[in-house]
Amino acid sequence: MTRYHTARDTPSQPVSARRVPPALRVLHVDAGREWRGGERQLLLLAAGLRERGAEPFIAARPGSPLLHRLKAEGFATAALAMRTDLDLFAVRRLRRLIATWNPDVVHAHDTRSHALALGALVGRRARVPLVVTRRFAVRPRGLVRFGPRVARFIAVSGAVRDALLLGGVVDDRVTVIYPGVSASAPELPRDWRAECGWPAGTLVTGVVGPITRDRAHAHLERIISALSPSVADRIGLVLLGGHAEGRTTLVGVRAFCAGFVHDVPRALAGLDLLLHPGGADGLGTAVIEAMALGVPTVAFGTGGIAEVIEHGRSGLLVPSGDHLAFASAVGRAIAEPALLASLGAAGPARAREFDPGRMVDSTLSVYRDLLERSAV
Repeated sequence: MTRYHTARDTPSQPVSARRVPPALRVLHVDAGREWRGGERQLLLLAAGLRERGAEPFIAARPGSPLLHRLKAEGFATAALAMRTDLDLFAVRRLRRLIATWNPDVVHAHDTRSHALALGALVGRRARVPLVVTRRFAVRPRGLVRFGPRVARFIAVSGAVRDALLLGGVVDDRVTVIYPGVSASAPELPRDWRAECGWPAGTLVTGVVGPITRDRAHAHLERIISALSPSVADRIGLVLLGGHAEGRTTLVGVRAFCAGFVHDVPRALAGLDLLLHPGGADGLGTAVIEAMALGVPTVAFGTGGIAEVIEHGRSGLLVPSGDHLAFASAVGRAIAEPALLASLGAAGPARAREFDPGRMVDSTLSVYRDLLERSAV
């Protein structure tokens, strides 16, 4: 397995030694409409920065779940409509926020906020370092967007880092920082069988990943079509993501389109098995959260997912794009209760390696490094 240099390799220090001056001010920008893995990570990061004495300020979409949660937890926020990557009104508003709040670092957390932050940081604000979190293991394109104006890219996996390097980003501008996951078992897991009206013996099988994309949905349909009739009859598919359409069927198999759920741990805790049919995800925080709750995953061994799942120990990996192998792995997990139990039992220990505190400290190290370089 390839060994990546990551900020996680830095020896941990006592909390007192890790505290930063209160003057460190970080403006975070997130254009997400829904409550996904990136938004959950930003909330964890903001909380960790605040605990360590930094001052996070977050610009997010009006009415977004992220903005609601940040306000409820007392964070400084700004509602910023971000309609397109070239939204000049958003760029102008963001420039005013930067001029008024005077951050030490601007941190963009998704593709759209990346583009808008680049526009807002021209001219007099060009001295402010721009950090961009990259979550997809797809080769980037765009000389301006991925050029030297971005002081540092934070890649959420080694696969994302490799994609950035293939796109021409130089090595010393990329730092791998794995997401942090804090998923404690809820007191009352979501009872999908009762909610969906499925028989008591149904094995609740969740599906995550970019299932709203046509290609990924086609992967899922091929996998389900390849299941044996006995397996197809035993499972109930819970599609986590996309539109909330309720009860339906997928290739003749009972299914429930739950949409984007806000209480992710409770939703995952109610599953018996998780499927990840996507192929280009940088890591897949839902997979780690499921592990923490003892729910094993079957996934294609591609992208960052292969860095998370230990095949045969904490989940099952199959060759990329091999729908028959994926269906066979699902059938095996369902037909062998002892295997399903052992995969679930190994999950929590593996998930603990993705500690939120480590993620926060590693990100702080990136900020410090950039500020020290700019001071020279």
